[in-house]
Amino acid sequence: MVAGDRAVGRKPSLRGRSDGEAASENIALIDIPRDHLLDRALHRLPERRRILATPPQGSETTAVHGDAGLPYLGRVLQYMRWGPAEMVGRYRKYGPVTVNTSLGIDRVLVAGPEALDEVLGRRRRDFGQGWDYFIGPFFRRGLLLLEFEEHKFHRRIMQQAFTRERLEAHLAALTPVVRAGIERWVPQGGNAERTVQLYPTIKELTLDIAGETFMGVDVGPQRRQLIDAFIDCTHAGLAIVRHPVPGGKWRSGLRGRKVLEQYFTAMLPEKRRSESPDFFSGLCHARSEDGGVFGDADVVNHMIFLIMAAHDTTTTTATAVAYYLGKHPEWQERVRAEVLALDAEIDGAAPAIDQLEGLRDLGLGLKESLRLMPPVPGLSRRAVRDTEIAGHYIPAGTPIDLAYQVNHLLPELWTRPELFDPERFGEARREDKSHRLAWLPFGAGAHKCIGMHFGTFEVKTVIAALVRAYAWQIPETYRMPWGFNAIPAPRDGAPMVLRRRSA
Repeated sequence: MVAGDRAVGRKPSLRGRSDGEAASENIALIDIPRDHLLDRALHRLPERRRILATPPQGSETTAVHGDAGLPYLGRVLQYMRWGPAEMVGRYRKYGPVTVNTSLGIDRVLVAGPEALDEVLGRRRRDFGQGWDYFIGPFFRRGLLLLEFEEHKFHRRIMQQAFTRERLEAHLAALTPVVRAGIERWVPQGGNAERTVQLYPTIKELTLDIAGETFMGVDVGPQRRQLIDAFIDCTHAGLAIVRHPVPGGKWRSGLRGRKVLEQYFTAMLPEKRRSESPDFFSGLCHARSEDGGVFGDADVVNHMIFLIMAAHDTTTTTATAVAYYLGKHPEWQERVRAEVLALDAEIDGAAPAIDQLEGLRDLGLGLKESLRLMPPVPGLSRRAVRDTEIAGHYIPAGTPIDLAYQVNHLLPELWTRPELFDPERFGEARREDKSHRLAWLPFGAGAHKCIGMHFGTFEVKTVIAALVRAYAWQIPETYRMPWGFNAIPAPRDGAPMVLRRRSA
């Protein structure tokens, strides 16, 4: 592939790697593994052919075909086990549009750059948001769950809380929180080391960050309760039993929602009375150019959603970056060198946004980590009218799953996509320009992540503090055992031996 080529009209790829090529730590993201008993058992499940709907008489469209999977469950177990490899496998077998039955509902899985472009670009007004099914009861009326004109109205107001001036203030506030938190992970003393469960440890840190930058408070003794509430709400979206039965995820998610509502509602009066640099205050006082403001319920709904989005996505992304820097120590050294050079330049002060943006190698490593493991690996839509995708008939009301992570892993778009190769984003190659939807970890179109700049700065700040304080190397034989629920997370908590660096 020549960087810059478009993938227009190309057939789906047939392989994730060429014969004779050594497997990388990422091959399980592309090729479904068969070395575990559970993998072999899932492979042996019989195919159940399904047609979504017969096109109307006279239509030039074709029906959507696919595998209905297990009764009721569909292919949920395969996705939770294999994640992106399951989606890539479906794309190779059935093409860019296929039936994707899960939890008793016939859905449509869309992958590949051209098919996604129809939903996000050419036919975007035919599709509303589809997240209600997954997270509606727990994050109701968050920005992601609004659509069309109402979404546009809310987003216009919310943008006032994400101006560059406010982001500078948030960056100044979060930097000392991150540095102090990470310094506590390993005992003081030259070459001291400790095994840290990186994923849950970063999750604790990101809640401290959220308290400081989103709420302007010390979360304090309520930290555990709030973390549990966010986890319960997030995990409830893929609950197999979607009713509030005792002990079930759905019931836990509803209970978590109440905890979060009570917490933010109690803080509202004070946030309304005074202005401070945090996001909570920003939402309370945000006013669009035409005078639009948020009511109390809107502020609470948006705060619950924003902190969930920032809390979980930052944790997964920072864990992925740390993992790849441990697997590729030469990149860890490159990132450390530029971070220490910046420290010397600004004498250890909190960097400004333009200085963080100037950390080239850290930026390339972050982009490549987001390519391989985006924290939200797909988008959800629903057809608001009868329409089509890539010549396939889509009836009104059909739920649509946009598997954009497949685009991140196609050899039509990326040179050896299974490799960790940050230079593919460098100016000499810019493989992310092979198609306008080749790389979209923050989504695309009207629903593109409003907090993507803040999230990027937050992850860079975490990784900069990590390489400043510690060194780590991950054994060649270790592969991150990603589990795929609402947001990817390592099944083993990502244990890493951090060794304190000598000054």
